Amino acid sequence: MPVKNRFAELHDEIAAWRRDIHAHPELLFECHRTAGLVAERLRAFGCDEVVEGIAATGVVGVIRGRSTDSGRVIGLRADMDALPIIEATGLPHASTTSGRMHACGHDGHTAMLLGAARYLAETRNFDGTVVVIFQPAEEGGAGGRVMVEEGMMDRFGVQEVYGMHNMPGLPPGQFAIRAGAFFAATDQFEVVIEGKGGHAAKPHETIDPTLVGAQVVVALQSIVSRTVDPVKQAVVSVTSFRTESEAFNVIPPRATLRGTVRTLDGAVREQIATRFPALVEGVARAFGAGATIDWGRGYPVMANSPAETEFAAGIARAVSGGCTEAPLVMGGEDFSYMLNARPGAMILIGNGDTAMVHHPAYEFNDTIIPSGCSWWAEIVERRMPVAAGRG
Repeated sequence: MPVKNRFAELHDEIAAWRRDIHAHPELLFECHRTAGLVAERLRAFGCDEVVEGIAATGVVGVIRGRSTDSGRVIGLRADMDALPIIEATGLPHASTTSGRMHACGHDGHTAMLLGAARYLAETRNFDGTVVVIFQPAEEGGAGGRVMVEEGMMDRFGVQEVYGMHNMPGLPPGQFAIRAGAFFAATDQFEVVIEGKGGHAAKPHETIDPTLVGAQVVVALQSIVSRTVDPVKQAVVSVTSFRTESEAFNVIPPRATLRGTVRTLDGAVREQIATRFPALVEGVARAFGAGATIDWGRGYPVMANSPAETEFAAGIARAVSGGCTEAPLVMGGEDFSYMLNARPGAMILIGNGDTAMVHHPAYEFNDTIIPSGCSWWAEIVERRMPVAAGRG
């Protein structure tokens, strides 16, 4: 079954929803306007149940098929939040809120799932129940974890769950997926080096935290090169290095380093979490300085279930004619929490030759809307087919 004709008919309307959401970006759990729009649309489509307020601004819609004899319940998830980025697209529907932008395509994900929900509510050509999940706070707030912790999966009886994310560089409307570990676990750290400040002309009377911090940065790179098995993946990045001095002739008393650690294996994640403080504290001690470490556990590894991945890939091939094996992604994705709670899979859909996500010039490609909507609708109709004689 190729792209469904109904989504070609609805394309302009779905694109208009997407551009409206794009023009009014909201951060983390503050997706009040977006959630209101989603809930209003779901009710207008005739969903059997619409529940708001899960994880503050999350929305869930329930659509029952022509029958529910199969007992199957499938969840489809889209994220709704934007990023704290100043938009640089110059488009007519550009962000109307300074410093906020849909730079990751969550506006497109939400619009496509709304389009699929409309179609599924119109046709109900399946035997079972669909739960459409609109999640806030994917961009660092762990909204997926909160929805799971608030009992969403049990409350709506979700048995398996599927997600989709656009990917610049992949041809428009083409799909890519992989089984097992797919997106990385993302931890973060802050290291404060405590030295002894003084005059730059008398460094021998100080314990220079800038020098100590620089040695720490170099030492941390040995974790990946000399601690982690070379056939495993890991990234340790120091992304911020600050001292308390803006003067040319002052050695400050302390320096602060911040960064992230990304891994695709639980054992490697724990190995780095153990090796990290040993290195930092050892280097600081060698220079007579002190070090305090604030280690923040982020999203876990996002791993696709094998059987559900194979099924999702087959649907993608039916919709677009092809589905490639996706590369490993060292970025994080909080759909991981839902996949830890239930089997399922996330797939990538090509956004074409556009700026990469999280870039101020990024723009979701509206031409991929029919393909994305069709994939979600086909997931439902093929996973929960209507028995012969019922259609």
